[in-house]
Amino acid sequence: MKRRDFLQKSALTSAGLLATGSLLSHPFFEGKIKQFGFQVYTVRDVIKKDMAGTLKTLKKAGYDYAEFFDFADGKLLGMPIKEAKAIIDASKIKLKSIHVPTGTQAHTTPGTMVNNWQKAVDDAAELGAEYLVCAYLDSAERQTIDQYKKVSELFNRSAEICKKSGIKFAYHNHAFEFKEIDGQVPYDVLLKETDADLVKMELDMYWVRFADQNPIKIIQKDRGRFPLWHVKDMSMDDDRKMKEVGAGRIDWKQLFAYDKDAGLEYFFVEQDGNWAENSVQSLVTSIKHLKKI
Repeated sequence: MKRRDFLQKSALTSAGLLATGSLLSHPFFEGKIKQFGFQVYTVRDVIKKDMAGTLKTLKKAGYDYAEFFDFADGKLLGMPIKEAKAIIDASKIKLKSIHVPTGTQAHTTPGTMVNNWQKAVDDAAELGAEYLVCAYLDSAERQTIDQYKKVSELFNRSAEICKKSGIKFAYHNHAFEFKEIDGQVPYDVLLKETDADLVKMELDMYWVRFADQNPIKIIQKDRGRFPLWHVKDMSMDDDRKMKEVGAGRIDWKQLFAYDKDAGLEYFFVEQDGNWAENSVQSLVTSIKHLKKI
């Protein structure tokens, strides 16, 4: 165990944060993880070439649901909505969430938060999505705290439109949200400035740890705000590269014990960086470890 991780875990223990039994009482898990999800971006190198075959392989590996990406202008993964839906339905993989951009850097693209958002919401509803998730903020959108406040307003408006169609809205973090700007932590600003009932958070465990933050403290500070998680591991080496679940330093059994505190509904295994072997095998390796928890 790396010294930094030993110190972080020791701090958690001394604070009494490791003592929880919520995993055993949560109906979603019933003492063991029963349902598994993945972020389709992990297999971005093959999914567009053979969507049906890729989903079939991952269903056979044990995945039950997925979060998609590349969604705008009436298309999913470059395919018309109806065609994509037919393939997804046939695979028996449930589409639970879709990543979307704000659209502020490409105002002419329809189906984003700043350009005909209702179209995106309608298409998501047709696909059966439960969540639309802002995946990322471009550098130009996040230079100042005032920009984060404006983004928060955009999230609130977008979430209101989602709610009218029975869809929920969330924001997915990276590491930059935890770097202070003028003495304030942008992630805290997003949590404060957005409506807690409308705007949820998709907590990416890797990026939280990469930013040297404690995901358990984040969860306990805003209980119930984190219904979605991204699950990927971090190398034990100093480079802290992304790894398959179980091949790194993150204690997944400990984190999943806080599912109830987080309000966890779905988690998505992801590898948006390097793969140990190949993209599909990466997801297979991760689920094998998760099945043991």
